[in-house]
Amino acid sequence: MKLQNLTLISAIAIGLPTLGLALSAADTNGDGVLTIEEVQAILPDIDADSFALMDANGDGALDVDEIAIAQEAGLLPPSNG
Repeated sequence: MKLQNLTLISAIAIGLPTLGLALSAADTNGDGVLTIEEVQAILPDIDADSFALMDANGDGALDVDEIAIAQEAGLLPPSNG
């Protein structure tokens, strides 16, 4: 099992399925942003419309600023810590 997958599974298992702390684990391709597929791997209830609302610049990915704004707006769960 890849270390990245193990990290993601561990984060979920200990109750940290939020994007703030699981960002590096959720970013499966390591590009520093989250695609809808990466977000849905942790939060399967996020649909395309919700993702589009969070993707302020329309580039098809959420950067750390967009994630923070989405958390403040209640569109994503807050970071634990």
